[in-house]
Amino acid sequence: MADINPALETPSDLNRNDTRTVADALNTALADCFAIYLKTKNFHWHVSGPHFRDYHLLLDDQAAQILGVTDAIAERVRKTGNTTLRSIGDISRHQQIADNDRDFVPPHEMLAELREDNLKLIETLRDARERAEAAKDTATSSIADEWIDQAEERAWFLFEASRKS
Repeated sequence: MADINPALETPSDLNRNDTRTVADALNTALADCFAIYLKTKNFHWHVSGPHFRDYHLLLDDQAAQILGVTDAIAERVRKTGNTTLRSIGDISRHQQIADNDRDFVPPHEMLAELREDNLKLIETLRDARERAEAAKDTATSSIADEWIDQAEERAWFLFEASRKS
């Protein structure tokens, strides 16, 4: 991470070097949230088939939840005196979740891909939480539990919605 502009320095009793590693992990999680958000909206717009309404509504609900998390993650990074993502290019440099640009994705593949993406996000969030605990950043550690729980719920819903029986 580049040196912080003094105008952006946020007062904090946390060690700046320790929180920088937390911010790095949170910025990766933030980029992944944006990637999953856009993919979820893409699938929401392009889902088809006999379960259209159910999947369409599920994906819209999940996209709204993911978008809500993005602001909380970015604000947590800033509260620790660090800087966060600034652009689509910055997101693409940090994201670990692959985009899906296919013209057609069958609904069962949509749900499976989003389930796996949310499971990857859980790993990233757990890493951020562990780094926060090591930095004695209990606020980040505590709120990360909520973000993990939400991603686990999304993965569970996607799993149940895609079951054959």
